[in-house]
Amino acid sequence: MEYHLQTPLKREDIEKLNAGDIVYISGEILTARDEAHARILEMEEKGEKLPFSLEGAVIYHCGPLMQQTESDWEVVSAGPTTSGRMSKMTPPILKTHEIRAIIGKGGMKGVADALKNRCVYLAYTGGCAALAAELIKEVKTVHWLDLGMPEAVWVLRVKEFGPLIVGIDSKGKDIFTEVREKAEKVLEKLDKQN
Repeated sequence: MEYHLQTPLKREDIEKLNAGDIVYISGEILTARDEAHARILEMEEKGEKLPFSLEGAVIYHCGPLMQQTESDWEVVSAGPTTSGRMSKMTPPILKTHEIRAIIGKGGMKGVADALKNRCVYLAYTGGCAALAAELIKEVKTVHWLDLGMPEAVWVLRVKEFGPLIVGIDSKGKDIFTEVREKAEKVLEKLDKQN
């Protein structure tokens, strides 16, 4: 199935998605990599309020390359980064925020339970940084530039951002784990034959 979703996402928007479905997103998405995840957790531990809302949010694992113009920012490239690095920090963030979708590359380990009934993981093809930049219509604002350009939280307005494949759905089905397990069985079988 193919779905076209508009942010902010509601729980019912993601409940209908199944692993393997194709999704396009329009509206606002926020970039966040390792350092941004760490700062979110640090601020929560101190009881400090975040400068942006994560309720109904779509987080994009991306370290974009931006060019500053006289009055704005222009997106040069914005491909997905490897999501596995954020696997450990994601469950505690999902406990306190209603993030509805995470976009990234390569899947995430051990997060399917944390995503259940609350969030989906959407895989974006690596090497598509120029295409992604074309689908970003506006840089709305940026937070935490002190972390550096790729680690800052960029708030982007996108139109028909995708195609994204549902890699982990809200029912706990994880395509990446299934493929990895199948590959390991094939390797075991090949080892026994040799």
